[in-house]
Amino acid sequence: MFNAEKVKNDCVAWIKDFFEKNGKGCNAVIGISGGKDSSVAAALCVEALGADRVIGVLMPCGEQFDISCSYMLVEHLGIKHYVVNIKDAVEGLKNAMPEGLELSNQSLVNLPPRIRMSTLYAVSQSCNGRVVNTCNLSEDWVGYSTRYGDAAGDFSPLCNLTVAEVKEIGRLCGLPDELVDKTPIDGLCGKTDEDNLGFTYAVLDRYIRTGEIDDMELKAKIDGMHERNLFKLQLMPSFKPEI
Repeated sequence: MFNAEKVKNDCVAWIKDFFEKNGKGCNAVIGISGGKDSSVAAALCVEALGADRVIGVLMPCGEQFDISCSYMLVEHLGIKHYVVNIKDAVEGLKNAMPEGLELSNQSLVNLPPRIRMSTLYAVSQSCNGRVVNTCNLSEDWVGYSTRYGDAAGDFSPLCNLTVAEVKEIGRLCGLPDELVDKTPIDGLCGKTDEDNLGFTYAVLDRYIRTGEIDDMELKAKIDGMHERNLFKLQLMPSFKPEI
């Protein structure tokens, strides 16, 4: 049985310990999308470090239809925040590509998350910071993240928690329901995460925690996605010469 209160308190203590060992007096720098993951991760950092040591960075790419949720979060938590519109950076890199090299659709999808992570590190290194990774276990399990984009960071409070577990902790943190229960939407095509994945997080979370799933075709699909994307969670392979 998942004990959300214990896990929340343990996570807060873990964040405190991380900063004691890996950046005493540093700030937590976090990308704020207005979704549940960045909301819960930011709330945990505030509880661990205090609002004065948490810096939110809002990074729309042009117009962001739901940016009001990001403002709601930073106001609710009372944290300092910056807004960096990455549209010019994204378009600049696309336009800088040499003639004859057409970026693949996958490259175009992953470009904004990677520029956002570069932005977070630029802010972090200018504000005595450590970058918060906001991925959860469910997304990581099937590779629903961008390597060196949102999958990067200096520490990860949520990567061993499923979507359902993150939501439970969010409610304990006193976050507005609009943020905890907000449906995650792909900012590029307008589809929900679940539409893109082809299954619900409820089904995935149950499978991760219990190994139980009713649809064997869906099981094969999830297993395949997990196997293909494991490399994202592992250190870069390196050649070790015999010397």
